[in-house]
Amino acid sequence: MSRTSLLKKERQKVLLEKIKSDPFLTDEELAESFSVSVPTIRLDRLELGIPELRERVKNVAEKNYSKLKSLQSKELVGELLDISLGKSGISILETDEGMAFQKTRIVRGHFIYSLAESLAIAVIDAQVALVGVANIKYKTPVYAGTKLIAKAEVREVRGSKFIVWVKILEKQVEVFRGKFILVSLEKVEKK
Repeated sequence: MSRTSLLKKERQKVLLEKIKSDPFLTDEELAESFSVSVPTIRLDRLELGIPELRERVKNVAEKNYSKLKSLQSKELVGELLDISLGKSGISILETDEGMAFQKTRIVRGHFIYSLAESLAIAVIDAQVALVGVANIKYKTPVYAGTKLIAKAEVREVRGSKFIVWVKILEKQVEVFRGKFILVSLEKVEKK
Protein backbone atom coordinates (compact mmCIF):
# COMPACT_ATOMS: atom_id res chain seq x y z
CA MET A 1 0.00 0.00 0.00
CA SER A 2 1.45 3.37 -0.98
CA ARG A 3 2.02 6.26 1.43
CA THR A 4 -0.68 8.31 -0.35
CA SER A 5 -3.38 5.68 0.15
CA LEU A 6 -2.34 5.29 3.80
CA LEU A 7 -2.75 9.04 4.32
CA LYS A 8 -6.11 8.93 2.56
CA LYS A 9 -7.35 6.02 4.73
CA GLU A 10 -6.25 7.82 7.90
CA ARG A 11 -7.87 11.11 6.75
CA GLN A 12 -11.12 9.30 5.95
CA LYS A 13 -11.11 7.62 9.35
CA VAL A 14 -10.70 10.98 11.11
CA LEU A 15 -13.26 12.57 8.74
CA LEU A 16 -15.86 9.98 9.80
CA GLU A 17 -15.17 10.72 13.48
CA LYS A 18 -15.38 14.49 12.95
CA ILE A 19 -18.71 14.28 11.14
CA LYS A 20 -20.12 11.91 13.77
CA SER A 21 -19.23 14.39 16.52
CA ASP A 22 -20.39 17.46 14.51
CA PRO A 23 -22.60 16.59 11.52
CA PHE A 24 -22.91 20.27 10.63
CA LEU A 25 -19.34 20.86 9.51
CA THR A 26 -19.17 22.23 5.98
CA ASP A 27 -16.90 20.80 3.29
CA GLU A 28 -14.93 24.07 3.46
CA GLU A 29 -14.40 23.75 7.22
CA LEU A 30 -13.34 20.11 6.83
CA ALA A 31 -10.95 20.93 3.97
CA GLU A 32 -9.34 23.64 6.09
CA SER A 33 -8.92 21.35 9.10
CA PHE A 34 -7.24 18.65 6.96
CA SER A 35 -5.30 21.12 4.79
CA VAL A 36 -6.73 19.61 1.60
CA SER A 37 -8.98 20.93 -1.16
CA VAL A 38 -12.78 20.96 -0.99
CA PRO A 39 -13.02 18.51 -3.93
CA THR A 40 -10.81 16.07 -1.96
CA ILE A 41 -13.25 16.22 0.97
CA ARG A 42 -16.20 15.72 -1.39
CA LEU A 43 -14.55 12.64 -2.89
CA ASP A 44 -13.82 11.28 0.58
CA ARG A 45 -17.46 11.80 1.62
CA LEU A 46 -18.70 10.06 -1.54
CA GLU A 47 -16.42 7.08 -0.96
CA LEU A 48 -17.58 6.85 2.67
CA GLY A 49 -21.26 7.31 1.79
CA ILE A 50 -21.58 10.51 3.85
CA PRO A 51 -24.26 12.84 2.47
CA GLU A 52 -23.68 16.56 1.88
CA LEU A 53 -24.36 19.05 4.69
CA ARG A 54 -27.94 19.94 3.66
CA GLU A 55 -28.93 16.27 3.60
CA ARG A 56 -27.26 15.63 7.01
CA VAL A 57 -29.12 18.59 8.56
CA LYS A 58 -32.42 17.48 7.01
CA ASN A 59 -32.01 13.90 8.34
CA VAL A 60 -31.29 15.09 11.88
CA ALA A 61 -34.14 17.62 11.81
CA GLU A 62 -36.75 15.11 10.61
CA LYS A 63 -36.03 12.85 13.58
CA ASN A 64 -36.60 15.71 16.05
CA TYR A 65 -39.69 17.44 14.65
CA SER A 66 -41.94 14.60 15.81
CA LYS A 67 -41.07 15.47 19.44
CA LEU A 68 -42.49 19.01 19.23
CA LYS A 69 -45.56 19.75 21.36
CA SER A 70 -46.09 23.53 21.41
CA LEU A 71 -45.24 24.29 17.75
CA GLN A 72 -45.73 22.73 14.35
CA SER A 73 -42.49 21.99 12.48
CA LYS A 74 -43.14 24.76 9.93
CA GLU A 75 -43.56 27.32 12.76
CA LEU A 76 -40.05 26.79 14.08
CA VAL A 77 -37.49 29.22 12.70
CA GLY A 78 -34.42 27.30 11.52
CA GLU A 79 -33.84 23.55 11.49
CA LEU A 80 -34.30 21.61 14.73
CA LEU A 81 -31.19 19.55 15.43
CA ASP A 82 -31.86 18.19 18.90
CA ILE A 83 -34.58 18.50 21.50
CA SER A 84 -35.19 17.11 24.95
CA LEU A 85 -38.58 18.42 26.09
CA GLY A 86 -38.43 20.25 29.39
CA LYS A 87 -34.63 20.39 29.24
CA SER A 88 -32.84 21.68 26.13
CA GLY A 89 -32.74 22.05 22.38
CA ILE A 90 -30.52 23.06 19.48
CA SER A 91 -31.46 24.56 16.12
CA ILE A 92 -29.57 25.99 13.18
CA LEU A 93 -30.34 28.83 10.78
CA GLU A 94 -28.53 29.49 7.51
CA THR A 95 -28.85 33.23 6.93
CA ASP A 96 -29.12 34.75 3.45
CA GLU A 97 -29.27 38.11 1.68
CA GLY A 98 -33.07 38.22 1.97
CA MET A 99 -32.77 38.37 5.77
CA ALA A 100 -30.35 41.29 5.76
CA PHE A 101 -30.36 45.02 5.18
CA GLN A 102 -29.19 45.60 1.60
CA LYS A 103 -26.68 48.34 2.39
CA THR A 104 -24.84 46.68 5.29
CA ARG A 105 -25.62 42.95 4.74
CA ILE A 106 -26.34 42.76 8.50
CA VAL A 107 -29.11 40.25 9.33
CA ARG A 108 -32.24 41.94 10.66
CA GLY A 109 -32.78 41.45 14.38
CA HIS A 110 -36.23 39.90 14.09
CA PHE A 111 -34.81 36.84 12.32
CA ILE A 112 -32.33 36.28 15.14
CA TYR A 113 -34.99 36.90 17.81
CA SER A 114 -37.42 34.55 16.05
CA LEU A 115 -34.81 31.78 16.01
CA ALA A 116 -34.36 32.18 19.78
CA GLU A 117 -38.06 32.63 20.62
CA SER A 118 -39.32 29.66 18.62
CA LEU A 119 -36.65 27.37 20.11
CA ALA A 120 -37.49 28.57 23.63
CA ILE A 121 -41.18 27.78 23.04
CA ALA A 122 -40.34 24.41 21.48
CA VAL A 123 -38.22 23.11 24.39
CA ILE A 124 -40.75 23.54 27.15
CA ASP A 125 -42.96 20.56 27.84
CA ALA A 126 -46.30 22.24 27.14
CA GLN A 127 -49.01 22.13 24.47
CA VAL A 128 -49.55 25.91 24.37
CA ALA A 129 -47.07 28.56 25.52
CA LEU A 130 -46.50 32.27 25.12
CA VAL A 131 -43.60 34.58 25.88
CA GLY A 132 -44.42 36.62 28.99
CA VAL A 133 -41.08 38.41 29.31
CA ALA A 134 -37.97 38.44 27.13
CA ASN A 135 -34.68 39.96 28.22
CA ILE A 136 -32.42 39.90 25.16
CA LYS A 137 -29.02 41.16 24.10
CA TYR A 138 -27.57 41.35 20.60
CA LYS A 139 -23.83 41.05 21.17
CA THR A 140 -22.30 41.37 17.68
CA PRO A 141 -23.64 41.99 14.17
CA VAL A 142 -24.47 38.93 12.08
CA TYR A 143 -23.83 39.12 8.33
CA ALA A 144 -25.81 37.41 5.57
CA GLY A 145 -24.48 34.00 4.62
CA THR A 146 -23.50 32.93 8.12
CA LYS A 147 -24.70 29.83 9.95
CA LEU A 148 -26.25 30.44 13.37
CA ILE A 149 -26.56 27.77 16.06
CA ALA A 150 -29.16 28.36 18.79
CA LYS A 151 -28.95 26.49 22.09
CA ALA A 152 -31.82 26.64 24.58
CA GLU A 153 -31.88 25.40 28.15
CA VAL A 154 -34.84 25.26 30.54
CA ARG A 155 -33.37 26.69 33.74
CA GLU A 156 -36.38 26.71 36.02
CA VAL A 157 -40.07 25.77 36.18
CA ARG A 158 -42.42 27.59 38.59
CA GLY A 159 -45.97 26.36 38.19
CA SER A 160 -47.10 27.58 34.76
CA LYS A 161 -43.92 29.62 34.16
CA PHE A 162 -40.79 28.35 32.46
CA ILE A 163 -37.48 30.22 32.47
CA VAL A 164 -35.52 29.41 29.32
CA TRP A 165 -32.09 30.76 28.38
CA VAL A 166 -31.11 30.85 24.73
CA LYS A 167 -27.68 31.54 23.28
CA ILE A 168 -27.03 31.96 19.56
CA LEU A 169 -23.54 31.31 18.26
CA GLU A 170 -21.72 31.93 15.01
CA LYS A 171 -18.52 29.89 14.71
CA GLN A 172 -18.59 29.34 18.50
CA VAL A 173 -18.82 33.10 19.21
CA GLU A 174 -21.93 34.26 21.07
CA VAL A 175 -23.85 36.80 18.96
CA PHE A 176 -27.16 36.83 20.90
CA ARG A 177 -28.37 35.88 24.34
CA GLY A 178 -31.88 35.83 25.73
CA LYS A 179 -33.73 34.94 28.90
CA PHE A 180 -37.36 34.08 28.22
CA ILE A 181 -40.12 33.67 30.78
CA LEU A 182 -42.74 31.55 29.07
CA VAL A 183 -46.25 30.88 30.33
CA SER A 184 -47.95 27.54 29.68
CA LEU A 185 -51.61 28.29 28.99
CA GLU A 186 -52.95 24.83 29.82
CA LYS A 187 -51.31 24.93 33.26
CA VAL A 188 -52.87 28.36 33.91
CA GLU A 189 -56.33 27.12 32.84
CA LYS A 190 -56.12 24.01 35.07
CA LYS A 191 -55.70 26.09 38.24
